Amino acid sequence: MLLSPALVLVGALYATFLALRYLAQLHHHRKHAKQLHCQPPATGNSSFLGIPAFLRLHQAVREKRWIDYLCDQFDLHGTTFTQRFLSRKLLTTIEPENVKAILATQFQDFCLGTRHEQFYPLLGDGIFTLDGAGWSHARGLLRPQFTRDQVADLSMLDDHISHLINLIPKDRSSFDIQRLFFLLTLDSATHFLFGESVGCMSPQTTGVLEKSAVRNAQGFADAFTTAQDYLAARSRAQGLYWVINPKEFREANRRVHEVVDHYVNVALEAKRNPDRKPGDGRYIFLEALAEDTDDPKMLRDNMLNILLAGRDTTASLLSSAFFYLARNQDVFHRLRREIVEEFVLRLQPPVPVNFRVATKDTSLPVGGGADRRSPVYVKKGTLVAYNVFSMHRRTDLWGQDARTFRPERWEENAKHGWEYLPFNGGPRICLGQQYALTEASYTVVRLMQHFDTLENADPDPRQEPIKQSNLTMMHDHGVPVKLYSLQPL
Repeated sequence: MLLSPALVLVGALYATFLALRYLAQLHHHRKHAKQLHCQPPATGNSSFLGIPAFLRLHQAVREKRWIDYLCDQFDLHGTTFTQRFLSRKLLTTIEPENVKAILATQFQDFCLGTRHEQFYPLLGDGIFTLDGAGWSHARGLLRPQFTRDQVADLSMLDDHISHLINLIPKDRSSFDIQRLFFLLTLDSATHFLFGESVGCMSPQTTGVLEKSAVRNAQGFADAFTTAQDYLAARSRAQGLYWVINPKEFREANRRVHEVVDHYVNVALEAKRNPDRKPGDGRYIFLEALAEDTDDPKMLRDNMLNILLAGRDTTASLLSSAFFYLARNQDVFHRLRREIVEEFVLRLQPPVPVNFRVATKDTSLPVGGGADRRSPVYVKKGTLVAYNVFSMHRRTDLWGQDARTFRPERWEENAKHGWEYLPFNGGPRICLGQQYALTEASYTVVRLMQHFDTLENADPDPRQEPIKQSNLTMMHDHGVPVKLYSLQPL
């Protein structure tokens, strides 16, 4: 069937319009980039609409080496480069000046992009998923609950660490200490947040878990982990996140929500009937939060956002600490004499990679031109990734031994700026930073007071862990150690 001359004319006019619009946009961006004194950054492999780049990343994810794969790209292309990724432009950087701009000085120029939609099935409308007024409200709601006096209360944490010590083999046999750390942080986080621990390290399961679909504490932990695995996959898929929504993911979300909703209802009931409020008068995060809102969904969403950070990141930090300590006996013995805080967060930051999306045509301070020191133009909608894991290993920032576990570097230079970013920075800096450091450092202190010998029980002599990363990073093969005392306690 032949097209009429009128349809052919309309089609030609429309094609001409699209071409003219493209040329006009191209002229606009070139003019704007010139005004901002920008130069183009290095270019990575962007062939075939970035599909090969996506497939290579997908393969690296399957092989549990995608963090290292991303790190290697900076050796190939420099500290700031651009490439196509599933037809979308991606700008990746490990320049501290650029990270500072993204997170602080040009905070309004960037947003979370599609993270809200990607993470919504589990985390809803919370501090990690929202931008703008919603994020400001959530942060304002949570900030008062992280005061120094509240997070420094060690009496509750002490009981959970005692349970952890009881689970450590007494016959000097090897065990996976990472598994115990994830039990510890889930118990302590739920105790701090909900007023009642889920009891992962206790032989007795709380009634709410037995009556729920998760059945027990391990079921709750498994459902929470499964849901996060799918959130990470949805994040990597970017705009195609909606494709990843299987029954297993939906069921895991439902089980987690059922448990948290129970605690929310208890807190709201306590607010309505203060005379029936159970407990010993100890501070409970959820009850304090319920004083500011009666919205059960808002309470559930914010509890889950904080629970995710409270469990996974601290367990990751503690696991990495003992991974390196077991391979560096001199450091372990020195650490028993004087405890330090920052010795692992540089090499194994719990959140290794993060993303933002440009909300307008803007620029980043460095990365363009032949010397890579000129500003880089960033179009509205561009996906910008900053890789904390790789930035923490730059030899020009940390010395030729940047990939080496050497805590003494903190004695030589303890002051660092945006090149050291374990807790994010700017307006979105981690609210729970002090809570995490308190829990991690106190746990290390207690274990070292109780045990004087730590041995590496990993049959593989590797000095770098195999990394498993969903939303946070952990050790895929666990952290096998032997921990015991040669001297009587």
